[in-house]
Amino acid sequence: MLKMHVNTTERVSGITPNQSNRYGIKRFILKFGGALAIATLSGVACAATLFTNVKGYTLNEDAELVSFTSILIDEGKVLSLDIKADETTAQTLNITNTIDGKGRVMLPGLIDAHGHLLGLGANLLEVNLRESTSAANAADSVAEYALANSTQPWITGRGWNQELWSDRAFPTSADLDKKVSDRPVWLTRVDRHAGWANTKTLTLAGITKDTPTPVGGEIVKDANGEPTGVLIDNAMALVEPYVPTQSNAVYKRQLDAAGKHLLSNGITSMHDAGVGRGVYDFYIKQAVQAELPIRIYAMISATDPDLSKLLGKGPIRDANDYLYIRSVKAYGDGALGSRGAALLAPYSDAPHQHGLLLTQPEDMTPLFTSVIGAGFQLNYHAIGDKANHVALNEFEKTFAAIGGSELRNRIEHAQVIAPEDLARFAELDVLPSMQPTHATSDKNMAEDRIGKDRMEGAYAWQTLLESGIPLPLGSDFPVELANPFYGLHAAVTRQDRDNQPVKGWYAHEALTIEQAFKGFTLDAAYAGHMEDTLGTLTPGKWADFILVDQDIFTIDKKDIWKTQVHATYIAGKQVFSK
Repeated sequence: MLKMHVNTTERVSGITPNQSNRYGIKRFILKFGGALAIATLSGVACAATLFTNVKGYTLNEDAELVSFTSILIDEGKVLSLDIKADETTAQTLNITNTIDGKGRVMLPGLIDAHGHLLGLGANLLEVNLRESTSAANAADSVAEYALANSTQPWITGRGWNQELWSDRAFPTSADLDKKVSDRPVWLTRVDRHAGWANTKTLTLAGITKDTPTPVGGEIVKDANGEPTGVLIDNAMALVEPYVPTQSNAVYKRQLDAAGKHLLSNGITSMHDAGVGRGVYDFYIKQAVQAELPIRIYAMISATDPDLSKLLGKGPIRDANDYLYIRSVKAYGDGALGSRGAALLAPYSDAPHQHGLLLTQPEDMTPLFTSVIGAGFQLNYHAIGDKANHVALNEFEKTFAAIGGSELRNRIEHAQVIAPEDLARFAELDVLPSMQPTHATSDKNMAEDRIGKDRMEGAYAWQTLLESGIPLPLGSDFPVELANPFYGLHAAVTRQDRDNQPVKGWYAHEALTIEQAFKGFTLDAAYAGHMEDTLGTLTPGKWADFILVDQDIFTIDKKDIWKTQVHATYIAGKQVFSK
């Protein structure tokens, strides 16, 4: 049996172990729906800031929704809610700054439990094909970008989705060659489970009709056996070594762009689903220099060659909670849209296909044992019912052999689940980390892919929640748009932003606004082992909050997505203002 090292935390410059007493707050003012009690931990009074005249909402320690009208902050932490702003109180508590919230709605900073931070930054800085209407339209966008960036040796981009095009057909190299043939072009699909290359790229990578298809991938070929230019899942690795390598300077530009975008949308913390050694080192450097724009719970990529070395370093938690690394992202299958999601039975619209397992069955036990045995949370990407089934089986087997169920291991996406497997998440304490906007994006395609019968276990948010397991929510940006209010809206309406379908898509699986709010706050914090400091505006936690223009708990739910963020604060400091 492997020895568990759950509490191991590496010390590096500027990084300290997670200690329950690390806040450094000189006093706590403990009040939550009851009498005020001031516990003085030091004789030295500190200057505090009081926000008044807000319509505030948070979850309390029992995960119940409560409201407040003022919030007192000291050294970046919440000291109390509903303090009266009278002269005596101000002198007693040394309140030196009072801010009038002008009646605006205050919410805890929202947490996206599954995104790709630098991928979002790259998407903001490269060719964005999200709005493309056809392969030809996408190629036109590539040509415009290439003209404006004539010195770039490669043209890269992301966001195309053939399911939104009228012909719903994969694009081809020829589509790109007509516009850009002198430089390699590499464009990843919106879910990043397929890539589209021009002929220059295929030639550079040596991909021909004779190139064998790699395990867990597909080289899409035409009737004559020639590569069409689309590579699915593991076949993308044939091209990626030739794409120019990233540098810290590039990472910094991507980080800054993504950080600004997320803060403007009310996201103060995110879980970065899959970072390699280069990004791992970059994040630590940024944390030490206090230059991370938002809080990051990072998952090490299971495919990184240095995985064992990084596991050996143990978990890392920044004293100011801007960076926490204690999990690993593993890759079970592909995506439903590209028919890469692994299914127990064939695709309903492609009877010869079952999807792809990216991690082969014989490799799962060593992976689970090494990650969980090192005390790291394992977060397993599984979209199809087969990928979810084999992951749950492996978790069960691993827990029986070496333990580790307390690590809050997760299945990322958990989109299509065999009905008999739904209850196993709660039984095994494996968290389903889900993204509500995936359902509203997939509603025009999912039933075609898996048929009506299998929809019983698909996007089953309410069923999973009722089984007794927390439901952390996110967006999977930049696969989906990062705006968390789009996710809250999709969760409670099961509709797109055009209010379709009218009665909601499999509406019995919709969440209440309170449940969805918990998914983007406390449940997301719990899924990142950070509920001790994040997720609610309760005394002792970081004062991460946002001011928005409407009350999401009282407005018509169809208007939730229209919510605008006026200001964003991290640790009581304003980091965005509209």
